Amino acid sequence: MALGFDLFNPTDEHRQLRETLRRFVKEELDPQAAAHDESEAFNLELFKRLGTEMGLFGLTVPSEEGGAGLDPVASVIVIEELSRADPGFGLSYLAHEVLFVHNFYYSGNAEQHQRYLGKVTSGEWIAGMAMTEPEVGTDVLGMRTVAVRKGDRYVLNGTKQFITNGPYGSLFLVYAKIDDSKRRDISAFLVESKYQGFSVGKKESKMGMRSSPTSCLVFEDCEVPAENLIGEEGRATVHMMRNLEIERITLSAQSLGISLRCVEEMNRYAVSLRKSFGKPLIEHGQMQRLCAESYAETEAARAFVYHVAHQINPKERHSLGAASAKLFAPAVGERVSRNAIQVMGGYGYCREYPVERLMRDAILLSIGGGTNEAMQKNIARDLQKEYA
Repeated sequence: MALGFDLFNPTDEHRQLRETLRRFVKEELDPQAAAHDESEAFNLELFKRLGTEMGLFGLTVPSEEGGAGLDPVASVIVIEELSRADPGFGLSYLAHEVLFVHNFYYSGNAEQHQRYLGKVTSGEWIAGMAMTEPEVGTDVLGMRTVAVRKGDRYVLNGTKQFITNGPYGSLFLVYAKIDDSKRRDISAFLVESKYQGFSVGKKESKMGMRSSPTSCLVFEDCEVPAENLIGEEGRATVHMMRNLEIERITLSAQSLGISLRCVEEMNRYAVSLRKSFGKPLIEHGQMQRLCAESYAETEAARAFVYHVAHQINPKERHSLGAASAKLFAPAVGERVSRNAIQVMGGYGYCREYPVERLMRDAILLSIGGGTNEAMQKNIARDLQKEYA
């Protein structure tokens, strides 16, 4: 990289985007975060404003198609900044913007774009993606949801589990088997919540990310128009795997936001708010280790995530980098949030400060979008290919 290149804000547009997000987070997102976590409530009004007022939906969609025409680095910036204050809110944004809008734009056709793209980029409709099932997580090729062609439509039967934005979504990208006997034969469909046979199960009560609504989706002879098939039958695995890379790097960005906020909170407390044995907490060796290691690990994770984000694009595969970042950054988020609680003691354990909530939120990120164990397996597989 050329001397003077800013890894985190490579262009003026990226820098302006971050500054806009910082103001929004400080003035509007942070003040509501604790209350919405406590009540497990989704701030629908504030969420829609990301599209209607701020133009943050369709971030990676070309400007001529009504999007912002930016790149995965911009996606990382947005999700990192949102997650400094409210990771649950950031998760719902990620599900709408990355799991649906980005995936749909690069996988759908022009006619489908004309029908749906404007609705999801404007914020009129909230969207999500449905892959995980009650008995199928990492083993996505073992999914049991089946779509059967009947004339001018497909009939879907099955259940999807842990679907972010499920209770509020109007449109979902749903993966299903065309023929349950073919393990790799996965197809993708655009399913509107108003379709006959579609229903939303109970809203999950979760340990963390409580401001982001999660539920199961049930398909009972759900009729989907044939023109809502994305691409060709049985070919969805290609774009499903391609989209996993930007999903993993943006989930990693959530860990960055959590780590950065925790470093900020623990150091403010240790430097300015708490004295022990007559001197600031940070002057004690045990606290110095926790503060120093947390800062160093956060900076290392941040550089790694942005380095990988610069490489991700819809035309090339970068599975090794994305999986490695997804393995590393969430582990840092968990350690740093735990360190923050240790530094802040009883105050960190109480909800007066945000670090307790952020630690609960951090734990999901080593599970969702591919578990740590799946990332280790994927990294080893890619290394085996590279060094064969």
